[in-house]
Amino acid sequence: MPSEKSFRVSLKKSQHNRSIRTRARSAVTTARDAISGGDTAQAETAVVKATAVLDSAASQGVIHRNNASRRKSRLAKQLHGMTQPSE
Repeated sequence: MPSEKSFRVSLKKSQHNRSIRTRARSAVTTARDAISGGDTAQAETAVVKATAVLDSAASQGVIHRNNASRRKSRLAKQLHGMTQPSE
């Protein structure tokens, strides 16, 4: 059994990590919505913000760096597909 103190510390850490993870998910969702909205300028700024939030979460160890990289790559691919004319 963990001690009471380690239990309190783990609760506090998980709450902190949850807020960071939620912020990352919200930023990605906002970027996807902006991409589907069709406004290129708004979509670019949303993707840049999402990239920064994902990098921050990865550097803090909340999500794995490859997970952040994969999400950023997918957002960039979606943004690129939006800006390119359809053939």
